[in-house]
Amino acid sequence: MTDRTTYVSLAGVRRRGWTDAMVRELLGTPDVQGRDPRRWSLAPVRLYLLARVETVERTPEFAETAALCRARASAAGIHAERRRAAVLAAIRAEPIEVPRLPRPELEQRAVRHRHLLGARSPGPDPAAAQGGTPAGALVRWQVSYLRHALSRYESLLDGLYGEAGRGEAERLLRRRLYEAIAAAYPSLARECHRRIAVER
Repeated sequence: MTDRTTYVSLAGVRRRGWTDAMVRELLGTPDVQGRDPRRWSLAPVRLYLLARVETVERTPEFAETAALCRARASAAGIHAERRRAAVLAAIRAEPIEVPRLPRPELEQRAVRHRHLLGARSPGPDPAAAQGGTPAGALVRWQVSYLRHALSRYESLLDGLYGEAGRGEAERLLRRRLYEAIAAAYPSLARECHRRIAVER
């Protein structure tokens, strides 16, 4: 038999399989609420009599509501999975158009972009693209500039919110963008492949 003065927190009720909607619908107002004077947190304390929670758990309404919540969660999961698959398919199918620039212009734009980002380092001013910048840095800057120029493709990720699904889609999109840059500018291919490897 449960002690009639034993309480369970909202987190404890959730651990028993309740959702917040079920708590609102079936339990309503907490039996005890307020601030815990022993804590600095401003979050309210919400406690439910364990005996009341157990009584509700034995009702047909609880079983029906729990089944309905599981069905909703399953439907939401199916919808999210379909959306993830559709976004991944769109990313795979989307043609990536990399701007084709003469090498001196690409170098100038890359240096200017680097300076606009506030990463000022000893090197050329934007008008003289290569005078004093190490070749490796210039290659990295060109890839970064082109990657930035392709940022419009990130709209393909719209509507993906789940951590796992969105992360997978972002990695696929970055890989496709770097592969497109490498194909358009073979001299930048090594840096593009390095970035793909780092992000795996």
